[in-house]
Amino acid sequence: MVPTAGLATLVDFTHRLRAEGIPVPAATAGDMVAALETVGMASGNDSFFALRALACSSVEHLQIFDRVFFAFFGAMRDPSIAFVNPRQRTWTIRAEGDQPDTGDGDEVRKAAVGASAIERLGRRDFADLSAAESAQVRRLIAEMLWAPAHVTVRRRRATIRGDRPDLRRTLRHSVGPDADLMPLAYTERRVRRRPLVFIADVSGSMERYSEMLLYFAHAARGRLGRLEAFVFSTHLTRITRHLARRDPSSAISEVAIAVDDWSSGTKIGDAIGRFNREWSRRVTRGGPIVVIASDGWDRGEPELLSKEMAKLRRSVHRIIWLNPLAGRPGFSPETRGMRAALPHVDDFLPAANLTDLASVVALLESVPARVLRPAS
Repeated sequence: MVPTAGLATLVDFTHRLRAEGIPVPAATAGDMVAALETVGMASGNDSFFALRALACSSVEHLQIFDRVFFAFFGAMRDPSIAFVNPRQRTWTIRAEGDQPDTGDGDEVRKAAVGASAIERLGRRDFADLSAAESAQVRRLIAEMLWAPAHVTVRRRRATIRGDRPDLRRTLRHSVGPDADLMPLAYTERRVRRRPLVFIADVSGSMERYSEMLLYFAHAARGRLGRLEAFVFSTHLTRITRHLARRDPSSAISEVAIAVDDWSSGTKIGDAIGRFNREWSRRVTRGGPIVVIASDGWDRGEPELLSKEMAKLRRSVHRIIWLNPLAGRPGFSPETRGMRAALPHVDDFLPAANLTDLASVVALLESVPARVLRPAS
């Protein structure tokens, strides 16, 4: 639990953020206390990024938040909350009257440098990462915290106050002691997490990005619990069972062994067509979001890709296309595959670094729920 005095500390912190130009809402201090109670104090990454996620509503706010955070908690003389930064430096709780430790300024500066290094790493293209940086990025992907979008379904559940009377339960209760009053029972629609279907291109042109995107799919499965995953190059391969392994490195290794066309040519239209014929009825129940990760380089016919993408669009809630090249200056989707697919895509996003993947997470969290209708 966070001490009561921690609320006052966080109120002061939000005032400092506002003074530096971050428009923090008035209720954010209470949300910060609740967030710290949720994530706990053991993990530095969780504490630091939980507060930053609540305070920052724009990319421009991130550097300001980092500077204010380390300056504020490093200079405090009456702190009431312990924070750990991403480099495992602890801001210790001190009671009033305790003497501050010497050397805190140097440690805070070192911590700030560590946070800046992580932020720079988040903007590095996956294709340019060293082996050590790749390992760190994989760890950061696994530690991403996000709440998947929910959807209301046709099935209903009993509730005290709902949107529809439950006549069967009402009549059943009428034979009891309250029969003369006839209290109405109600139902409401059930809510569940919206399923996700991940389809990744593992052809030669995607070789530098495929591994990180599959680590992202593995992390998404851990958050969702319900994810169907496929990879394709010249043909489609289902890898849902392989991603079920808890260790991400073991899961990706199994995928590499199971896929016999890794780093070969690309036939996107054929792969989407096979998905529509063999898997669509099995895995698109419940209005899933389909995430397709590909650079759009296609050796197949664009007419076939356009036809199959149109068919896929009619059977799912939303299609998100991730292109690692989309964030590069001057990029334009001029390949035949991209031009054929884009008219049937709801969201087109870059996916070349950790910051891009964070934007994908934000989009997946913001997808609105929609009541599902029976197929006509």
